[in-house]
Amino acid sequence: MKARIPKNTGGNAQNMNQMIKQAQKMQDQITILQEDIEEREFSAVVGGGAVEVVITGKKTIKSLNISPEVVDPEDIDMLQDLIISAVNEAVNNVETTTEAEMSKITGGVSIPGLF
Repeated sequence: MKARIPKNTGGNAQNMNQMIKQAQKMQDQITILQEDIEEREFSAVVGGGAVEVVITGKKTIKSLNISPEVVDPEDIDMLQDLIISAVNEAVNNVETTTEAEMSKITGGVSIPGLF
């Protein structure tokens, strides 16, 4: 008895080469996007403008501005909380932007290890 293999199934060399080219193009786009995001600046302002932090896409703090009126030697805890909140919000902005822009390239498919 002969085995019957359906036509147009499996991976011929042309389809495989096309898939490889598409994957390479996607990888190139991802690399360009990652480099672009690393060059950007992201900021967050908390406490009604009391604390502002600016970070890079590499999540490195570039600047930190603290309004003099929130500097109270009797309430250091509040100032620390504001700084932590601003930094966390700025980092979240980087991650949200990265995920949103990566999904445009990947079509929403999560690729482990990329972001």
